Parts: sequence; structure tokens; C-alpha cells
Amino acid sequence: MKRISDVIVKPLLTEKTSELTDHMSRYCFLVNPKTSKYDVKNAVENYFNVKVLKVTTATLPGKVKRSGRAFKKTSSKKKAYVQIDQGQKIELFKGI
Repeated sequence: MKRISDVIVKPLLTEKTSELTDHMSRYCFLVNPKTSKYDVKNAVENYFNVKVLKVTTATLPGKVKRSGRAFKKTSSKKKAYVQIDQGQKIELFKGI
């Protein structure tokens, strides 16, 4: 089994993800681009002790940025939207 640090990079906290969390019990995480939905589900269930109903992933391509005369491409990213069972909650900020 993979460690959670190999699967989940960080939680994404934006206005859109906050609305999804409030209305649909969905949380968004930035994950390693090579991980599968099954790995994300296992990592979230084991670390946060919740029941995961559905995992949806989206791969975001890198952008072309200009640096002086040269053009450079940023790396691509992968997001995972995790829907958990109603009544359960993930505490992203414990102790704040």
C-alpha cells in the first residue's frame, strides 16, 4: 500500500471547492499525476477515516510561460474530487 504522502500532495481550498464541500460533501485534492482513483480512495479512507463514495479526477495540462526571450512549460497537475458519505466530514485544519 502506498503512503498518503505519495498519493495526495495537498488539499485545494478555493471558493469553488468550498461550495462543493458545503452542498455536496465533495473535497478536492491535488494528487500525484501517476496515481489512480483506487489509490486516492484508499488513501483518503485510511487517513481521514471516512467512507468514500466516488472519486473523479481531472488532469490539467501545463501552461506555456515566457521567461525573458525563452518560453518554458510548467508541469501538468492532477486534481481529485472525492465525494464522501453524508454526515461525515474531513477536518482539513485541525487545531486552528
